[in-house]
Amino acid sequence: MSTKNQISIEIPQTVIAEVTEKLQECRTLLAPFLQGLTSEEKETIFKMGDKTVATVQKVKDYTEINPEFAPSYMDKAEFLKDVAVVTDLSPLRNLSNQLASDLGDTMMLAGNEALLAALLYYGTVKEASDKGIATAKPIYEDLSKRFTRKGNRPAPENK
Repeated sequence: MSTKNQISIEIPQTVIAEVTEKLQECRTLLAPFLQGLTSEEKETIFKMGDKTVATVQKVKDYTEINPEFAPSYMDKAEFLKDVAVVTDLSPLRNLSNQLASDLGDTMMLAGNEALLAALLYYGTVKEASDKGIATAKPIYEDLSKRFTRKGNRPAPENK
């Protein structure tokens, strides 16, 4: 039984180290400006989505053209700062989302292939152990703890 090899790469450790350093540098540079939220805050906060970005931008334009309609209790300077933060961080978020998606997809594909190969090896060790090959038995006993069946399927009976 052969498996289709869809990914065959080796990322040099120097590249991993350099990317890690640069990502940490980005995080450090932005840290003073970023704000964390609790899970509860994330659930209850009024969120700005793709459609409302355009609405907020249009309101910003109108407040500059027709400032007489801005209520006296509206802090226009803070409003403009908030709009600028969203505008400035949006491309960074998009880039980081793309990177996270590409990293996740690459790890999923490589992980899939690694798991399939591990299952092939486990199957061979199990078969060797079942046939009484002494050196396979301790390997099988160790690996069988990790390759247990899950779900509603009954476990096979050991002979």
